[in-house]
Amino acid sequence: MSQLATSFIQTVKQIIAKAQSNAVRAVNQERVLMYWHIGRHIVEEEQQGKERADYGAYLIKTLADELEQDFGSGFSYRQLSFCRQFHLAFPKVNALRSQLNWTQYRMLLRIDDEDKRSYYIEETCNNNWSSRQLERQINSQLYERLLLSNEKEKVLAVARKEAQPEHPKEIIKDPMVLEFLGLKPQAAYYEKELENALITNMQSFLLELGNGFSFVARQKRIQIEDDEFFVDLVFYNRLLRCFVIIEIKTHKLTHQDLGQLQMYVNYYDRMEKQADENPTIGILLCTDKNNTMVEYALPENNTQILASKYQLYLPNKEELAKEFKKIIDHE
Repeated sequence: MSQLATSFIQTVKQIIAKAQSNAVRAVNQERVLMYWHIGRHIVEEEQQGKERADYGAYLIKTLADELEQDFGSGFSYRQLSFCRQFHLAFPKVNALRSQLNWTQYRMLLRIDDEDKRSYYIEETCNNNWSSRQLERQINSQLYERLLLSNEKEKVLAVARKEAQPEHPKEIIKDPMVLEFLGLKPQAAYYEKELENALITNMQSFLLELGNGFSFVARQKRIQIEDDEFFVDLVFYNRLLRCFVIIEIKTHKLTHQDLGQLQMYVNYYDRMEKQADENPTIGILLCTDKNNTMVEYALPENNTQILASKYQLYLPNKEELAKEFKKIIDHE
């Protein structure tokens, strides 16, 4: 087959793929609008019969019985209850996002905090998260983890694109959650094994790292006179406009680890960074750390070296509550 013919076929395939994608998006949007309008009619009818306390439940059950006979199980009592909740949470149809499908809206309806829900809406639209990715971010409590080291207003402003991140801590999480690796938390791992697992699951790791990250290299060789060193992972962040070096440690952080990472950061600043780029950031991923030791081991105005604990399981609310309390007590 000639190059011209190959190019022609590829173009037609792209046209078909784009049309199919647009069709799916259009169907999803119509589905969302359908459920919103159903919810609106339920709420309006409820308000007319508000003198009867149990009227809402009776109304939805009666409607579900009728609709399931004609249209199937997609209009169950549970589904219609979601429609009602959907309209109450998003009373203005113009505020609905075309990027979000019904599955994603159902996940968002489980979030009572309006700021938290707004954050996930913005980030889903900004990053084109799939339903599975949104579910993962909610379950890993991304919003709460960002609030551990940032003010709520800054987190929301960055998500709404009202501000650019000014400090690495505004987008880099501590702790980082690596449950997608499928490794057992109680097992001991060599740093090489953990690094290989991260490379194998790079798409999920980039999702956990956050906005603006792109992978550059692994085991990047650095030659300093007669000595050679190897940087575990190198990324670039387009929002921070700088290289991000990640060193993996499967033990509690030591001051020697910080010194090693500082050397790598200095090398990148002097040998790799362009004049119009910001200073390199170094992140030490470790199983545990002494925050006070980190503070004393680094300059008082340090903005380039960060230490972040990693965990191989999803966090729970109790753990995050303890972390919040530590920060408040420390302040």
